Amino acid sequence: MSSRANIVTQVGSWRLNLVRLVFICLVLGLAWRLADIQVLNSEFLRGQGDARHLRDVTVSAHRGMILDRHDEPLAISTPVDSVWVNPQDISIDDTKLSELAELLAIHISAVKKKIVANKSREFIYLKRRISPELADKVKQLNITGVALQREYKRYYPAGEVTAHLIGFTNVDDKGQEGLELTHDETLKGVPGLKRMMRDRYGRYVGGGEQLKASKPGEDIRLSIDLRLQYLSYQALKAAVNKYHAHSGSAVILDIETGEVLAMVNQPAFNPNNRRGLSASDYRNRAVIDLFEPGSTVKPFTVATGLKSGKFTEDSIINTNPGYFNAGGHTIQDHHNLGEINLATLIQKSSNVGASKVALALEPEELWQGFSSFGLGQPTGAYFPGEAMGSLPDLQTWGAFDRATLAFGYGLATSTLQLARAYMVLANGGILRPVSLMKTDNLPDGRRVFSSDTIKHILGMMERVALPGGTAEKAAVENYRVAGKTGTAKKASRGGYSDAKYVSVFAGVIPASKPRLAMVVMIDEPQGRVYYGGLVAAPVFSAVMTSAMRLLNIDPDNLPESRMLVAQQ
Repeated sequence: MSSRANIVTQVGSWRLNLVRLVFICLVLGLAWRLADIQVLNSEFLRGQGDARHLRDVTVSAHRGMILDRHDEPLAISTPVDSVWVNPQDISIDDTKLSELAELLAIHISAVKKKIVANKSREFIYLKRRISPELADKVKQLNITGVALQREYKRYYPAGEVTAHLIGFTNVDDKGQEGLELTHDETLKGVPGLKRMMRDRYGRYVGGGEQLKASKPGEDIRLSIDLRLQYLSYQALKAAVNKYHAHSGSAVILDIETGEVLAMVNQPAFNPNNRRGLSASDYRNRAVIDLFEPGSTVKPFTVATGLKSGKFTEDSIINTNPGYFNAGGHTIQDHHNLGEINLATLIQKSSNVGASKVALALEPEELWQGFSSFGLGQPTGAYFPGEAMGSLPDLQTWGAFDRATLAFGYGLATSTLQLARAYMVLANGGILRPVSLMKTDNLPDGRRVFSSDTIKHILGMMERVALPGGTAEKAAVENYRVAGKTGTAKKASRGGYSDAKYVSVFAGVIPASKPRLAMVVMIDEPQGRVYYGGLVAAPVFSAVMTSAMRLLNIDPDNLPESRMLVAQQ
């Protein structure tokens, strides 16, 4: 009996010891695990926890503004929200997902397909840059795995009036065209970084910890005067529509500084809504498109003739019988002007007279004279894609080439480049670069013609806008205008078209002490009216009539009775 009791006692003792051993092992295991968690692997585990609940979020930087010379905004960035999802946290079976898709105007099947296709990722955009009202509705849905991110959207207050000049940015706020592209490095900011905490639904909570402050981009101030920009845009658009023209462009320069005060094109586009537009719609024609300027270069021909010493302001040119042969080709005027002086050559726009001046010069003299006006050279505007234009290679010139160059064929220029050339006529013979940025300092220039020569040319050009000249419609009441018209046939396959023209007027005002130079180019006006003096000159008159008042420029052509009153 006692023996059996001992056996039972031994068995019970063995089981009890086993239980104790297991218990001790469990305690030791837990202690080891606690030590592993709290001491040995604490950093790793903390990192794992942070990885699930902390995110380093990029903080968008505010892009700098583009302003006109009077600080009127031309491009600004406004805060918006973008909707994004974490495909690992969101369920495609969530019933609220269809509501979200409806709010964002995206088909629900497209949303689900995008989520499934990016299941291995933690961040994908559903829709960029939505309105604040729509963002509030998305937030109210409270969908797990859906969040909002603050970004900035570019807005252009002047719309199509400044579209070609300013350009635009893409969805990531990077400059793509125009001055947005040229000055992207200055305008763009430096993004910041913030560490944010997420709740179990994947939503960010709290203000977060700033790791790196964002740096906003710098503002830039243009030379553009928005008032003149509007005036030029409206007048150019009216002319292009009136004559059903293919396109048009216009540029206004400040004579003294070379600043671009206005630069407009037609047709235009709305940079705030670019749906359905092609790359050609974005082209800044005033800087990029080249054309043969026609008779607007005749003052350059005459100036070169005076500079050579072979002609004076009193020189007489015999244009009888209204045409002549040059290199086997006939050059003619609309009417036989007979014997004329240089002033009449410009006033009546004589092709024969200009050709005879050019042929009396050495090829090098003629080429150098035209080059002195900046033709075939960059303007200094630094606009993306600017075309330099071209002067023909004088080594290949024949008599006909020299003759036609004298009245604007055989060379190519842009509206901006031609305006710069007229700035030389307006500022007394100094060639300066142009600028799209406001400047407080007079840029360096070089003298290319004597002031006396240019004074004579300017006086001749005044007769163009007077009765009997080719640009009576360029006249501005109470102001003296000096300018020149141009009507050039467009090159086509096999020669020049008799149905396609470029109509141009280039002028400076007030002629007694020039302040502004303006070039207007209308491409392919339709119908019987296509001359520069009838199509382009009225645009100059309309713009400058208002510009003189806005800029408070004193009249220089008041009637004598009014002049006496003003002097008293």
